[in-house]
Amino acid sequence: MLPLRTLTLMVSAGLLAGCAVGPDYQRPDAPLAERYQAQSAVQQRTASRPASFAVWWDGFGDPLLSQFVTDALAQNLDLAQATARMAQSRAGLGNATAALLPTGNLSGQAARAHQSVETPLGQVLSSTPDYSRYGNSYETDLNATWEIDVFGGLRRGRQAALADYQASEAGVVATRLAVAAQTADIYITLRGLQARLAIAEKQIRTQQALLEKIQLLHRKGLAPAYQVRQTEGELAQVQATVPALQTGLDGAMNALDVMLGTPPGTHRAQLESPGVIPQAPKITSTGTPADLLRRRPDIIVAERHLAASSARIGVAVSAYYPTFSLSALLGSATAISSNNLFSGSASQAAGVLGLRWRLFDFGRINAEIDQAKGQEAEALAAYRLSVLRATEDVENAFSALINSESQTATLTNGESALASARQSSFVAFEQGTASLIDVLHNDETLLQASDARAQAQTDSARAAVATFRALGGGWQPPEADKKTL
Repeated sequence: MLPLRTLTLMVSAGLLAGCAVGPDYQRPDAPLAERYQAQSAVQQRTASRPASFAVWWDGFGDPLLSQFVTDALAQNLDLAQATARMAQSRAGLGNATAALLPTGNLSGQAARAHQSVETPLGQVLSSTPDYSRYGNSYETDLNATWEIDVFGGLRRGRQAALADYQASEAGVVATRLAVAAQTADIYITLRGLQARLAIAEKQIRTQQALLEKIQLLHRKGLAPAYQVRQTEGELAQVQATVPALQTGLDGAMNALDVMLGTPPGTHRAQLESPGVIPQAPKITSTGTPADLLRRRPDIIVAERHLAASSARIGVAVSAYYPTFSLSALLGSATAISSNNLFSGSASQAAGVLGLRWRLFDFGRINAEIDQAKGQEAEALAAYRLSVLRATEDVENAFSALINSESQTATLTNGESALASARQSSFVAFEQGTASLIDVLHNDETLLQASDARAQAQTDSARAAVATFRALGGGWQPPEADKKTL
């Protein structure tokens, strides 16, 4: 057994070592602008419906959209994978925590032996009085080992495991935001394609009516042949858009099913009936670029990876120093019979102070430290890049939102003007001052404007989705995170 004084000193060293080798992590500064370039324009938008930042998809006012996003957050398989990775990381944290604690095991065995008298040993023993060819032995042991974390290598390892676990938690949130945004984006795209497909079908009917009228005039010698061919070509162009739109619509329906974790075609019947294109809601709170450091989970992932790489430098540096461990054994062993197994004469005990030191391996340790520092430098660059890209995402989303809404407003006004012109031409046709061809041409122009307006309206709603995603909407960081992130 170790002397009590030595044991006390070693335990005290392990408990009182408040510092650990390696750098203490400090979150790096991230210089950011005070405001976004288009922040004022976004806040001054005149959308009719505000959206809650936590459940922004409800702000579009489309119950089916909200249902699909809710179902995707419950059923999406990418999110299930991210949750499973978080569980693995939690297990790694538990393992790193357990490494700081003593380990012990209880073992026991019982044996019965039979000695052959044909062996030399058996021949000698058989000549002794009271010789028995059978023998029993019993043993029980309690072993305990504790690696004393004098220089903090194990604690740094736990810090790294904790940071990795926190990164995996933020990764789940990042996947959740991506799933919600992608589901909403696919749904809006789907509704936009349905609107454009309906407009294209109306265009085909209008072009067919125009072609029939011109063919009639051509047969009467009142229209040249090139007008017939020109109208046929325009009809073919419109007809050619339908397969492309239908392909996009089929792809959007299949993609939505996959986002919901269901086979393609599952929700087709539910989506067959065209719906209106959702209107982009009002964004009541854009925050500042600095708010992205806690709002954007991908930034949190990068920052936690940086913290983990910093802690692993300490793990590598701790290899410079010796490792101490305490081991103890308490047990009882006896032979022949078991009636004295736990008696004082059968007890056995041992204590061991272990020392392991990579004394002549400093070259390899230096390489391991350099590798850990290189990984930290890489993680630092990745963190700073994630911050820059996050602000870029927001700026681009703001620009797309403002410009697409301006385009939608312009096209809507133009569509209204063309609708008025078409109505005037129809009145003139009824009064005999305009031809049916004029009316049909005005119909064609109006439908083209309607298609452009539908595209712009779809882009506007999708830009709103991209804005909420860029701002990190869809989750609320815990109060503890708000203080530390």
